[in-house]
Parts: sequence; structure tokens; C-alpha cells
Amino acid sequence: MRRSLLLALALASAIGGPAQAMDMEDDPLLFSVFAEELEWRGRDAGGGFAWDVDAWFGRDLDKAWLKTEGETEDGHVEHAEVQLLYSRAIAPFWDLQAGWRRDLEPGPDRDWAAVGIQGLAPWHFHVDAAVFLGPSGRTAARLETEYELRLSQRWILSPSAELNAHGKDDPERGIGSGLSTAEAGLRLRYEIRRRFAPYVGVHWERRFGDTADLAEAAGEEIAGWRWAVGLRAWF
Repeated sequence: MRRSLLLALALASAIGGPAQAMDMEDDPLLFSVFAEELEWRGRDAGGGFAWDVDAWFGRDLDKAWLKTEGETEDGHVEHAEVQLLYSRAIAPFWDLQAGWRRDLEPGPDRDWAAVGIQGLAPWHFHVDAAVFLGPSGRTAARLETEYELRLSQRWILSPSAELNAHGKDDPERGIGSGLSTAEAGLRLRYEIRRRFAPYVGVHWERRFGDTADLAEAAGEEIAGWRWAVGLRAWF
């Protein structure tokens, strides 16, 4: 009886061991860092640096994401944030994401719970949409979209847009309720390699409603264009 049990266990181990190893090989632990925007945004007088960088690690269905974006203007940080998210694939090309976001600049730090969806919409539009819940009844929403028009094997024209809205005023951070900001860009990049592509382009920003009123009262621009030169890279 004992010998039969040991033989059965050995056989199960021999069969199950390689199968488990095969499962691990079929779904390996991977990671990636993607610098979507590392650019200088200039204007007639002055300018600043802007970044939009994502990193993730995990397996096919489940990943941990780190996202950060922001910009400077004449040496001062105008906007900076970081997000830490858990991501779960829910359909081909679509992930559901949830986690934490912190706004670092301008004004006092703000923490948010984040829930969103990210993926590839029909006609190959990249979409990243999220809602955010903060303390004191604060709410926010963001929609980002980008499209890549391949002009040749190496030249790609990429229009993009972003909308931000808030549920209530936050004067300490210069934010008003309703539609607060909109951004749009058009960038032309040259893929020296698929993982390394310098680009040039233009970037437009505008504030709306109470956010525009707060900016005007602080002597800041409501809308403006910038030229951009930068690098897109990933590994």
C-alpha cells in the first residue's frame, strides 16, 4: 500500500511538474517601461520640460502599473502626478485598472482612488479613461486618446487629445468645477528603431470655466500653443 502510494505520488509529480513549468513558460513574468513623451515645449519667451512615462510588470492578464506625468515652465513645476494601479485584462486589447493617484503640484498634495479602462478602440484609437474619487467629496474624470497614422515604415504622425473635469472647486490648486482643461497635440516622429523615436510637433492647452477664471485672477495664461521636440522610447 505504501509503495503504491509513493509510486502514485512520484508519477503525479512527474506529470504535474513539467505541466506547471510549461504553464509558467507560457505566461512569463514580464516588465516594460514606456516613455510616451519626453519633450521640451517652447514658446516665444521661455518654455519647459514635459513627461509622460508608464512602467508595468506582471503576466498576461494581471499587471502592476506605475504612471507619472507632468510639466515645468521656466524652471517651476506646473503639474506633476503619479499613479500606482492594478490592471486586469477584461477583453482583447482592453484592461480594467484600479488603484491610487497623487497630485504633487501645484498647491497641496491630493490623493485619489482611481478606476479606469485602457485599451485600443475601433479604428485603432488608443483610449485611457478614468474617474477619481478624493476626500471631502472631490471627484474628477479624465479622457485621453491618441491615434497613429503611419506615413511610411519609419514616419508616424500622431494626433492626441486630453480632457479633464472636476466635480467641485479646489482654489488651492487653481481648479474649478466642470470641464477644467483640454489639451491637444500633433507630433511627427521618426523611428530610428521601433524602441527609439525622436519627434517634433505642436501642443495646445486651454482652461475652461471656473478654472480659467482662477488662472486669469492669478495672472496666468488661459490658452496657448507650444512647439515641442522630444523623444519616444520603450524597453
